[in-house]
Amino acid sequence: MNYFSSNFKLGILGGGQLGKMMLYDTRKFDIYTCVLDPSPEAPSKLACNEFTVGDLLDYDTVVNFGKQVDVLTFEIENVNVDALETLEKEGVQVYPSSKTLRHIQNKGTQKLFYRDHDIPTAEFSRFAYTSEIDEAVDNGGLSYPFVWKSSRFGYDGTGVQVVRSERDLVKLPNVECIAEKLIPFKNELAVIVARNEKGDMSTYPVVEMEFHPEANQVEYVICPARIPDDIAKKAEQVALKTAKAFNHVGLLAVEMFQTREDEILVNEVAPRPHNSGHYSIEGSYTSQFEQHIRCIFGLPLGNTESKVAGVMVNLVGAENHTGKVVYKNIENILALDGVTPHIYGKKETRPFRKMGHVTIVNKDITVARKIAEKVKQTIEVISE
Repeated sequence: MNYFSSNFKLGILGGGQLGKMMLYDTRKFDIYTCVLDPSPEAPSKLACNEFTVGDLLDYDTVVNFGKQVDVLTFEIENVNVDALETLEKEGVQVYPSSKTLRHIQNKGTQKLFYRDHDIPTAEFSRFAYTSEIDEAVDNGGLSYPFVWKSSRFGYDGTGVQVVRSERDLVKLPNVECIAEKLIPFKNELAVIVARNEKGDMSTYPVVEMEFHPEANQVEYVICPARIPDDIAKKAEQVALKTAKAFNHVGLLAVEMFQTREDEILVNEVAPRPHNSGHYSIEGSYTSQFEQHIRCIFGLPLGNTESKVAGVMVNLVGAENHTGKVVYKNIENILALDGVTPHIYGKKETRPFRKMGHVTIVNKDITVARKIAEKVKQTIEVISE
């Protein structure tokens, strides 16, 4: 199929920052793009060929949108899976598939998938409602502390809470959820796997993630991870096994724990470009966004090696700031070596909202990490 400078149409469900960054590469290749998003001010609006406002969870909206394109992909998991299945039956190529997304979309189903496919993961229990957890604790089936996760609609740290006592439990929404054993870990790691329909696979280097203690959001992504080679190899093997089990087509970001005993446990996966791969725009031979396009079009996979070490810093809205966004001191970080800001195009800021990221590249990962610290201390995402 001729994808370039032709009548071919790529549809993207979701017009957030991941869609916007994917559009860097569709524009580079002159691929015609159609984007569906519920917000008329979505970041992707400026960069696509056709923009449609619509609900990603509405069956008819997604089906009608999907019928107009040749290949359909998504940049967010919260989309109507029944609609994707209908489109596949009608001959639209949907990657990743509805079957894959159905396993991943619900965290309880996702965890069962790991258990069924012998993929190492933390012990867990499923609950139809949070209110049922009390009884499990009383009966001795569950003990504090544990990690509570909403089964649906969690993102960027929402829908995840460490529960240390009954007092923590009563604050949680009464929804379908899982309770997961709290794992004492050395590191949180991630591996992005690229896989096409032919089954060709490659992995990006293992990255290390440092989290904000309150917001449960990634603050720094460090590539390569500062871990021994044998641990990195083990993490890559687990990630490849996971992508193969899902029969995945596209990018699969596999988030993992390195335990104190150096075991690798899968935490969760994202079937799309991911925060842990943003460094690749500046740091890799092939960015994760270009690689996703290569995967879903069945093109040869690009080189996943890093040209240079990279650290990514998330730019999130400052606490106590809601309203029209101002990037304070951005000119100061632009004066630093190897620093590239990416501004997502969200006009309104609020506490901990993802507003952009900054990549720092350097031959020496230690130097890159120090500059990243300076970036974090210098730039502020505030309101007018």
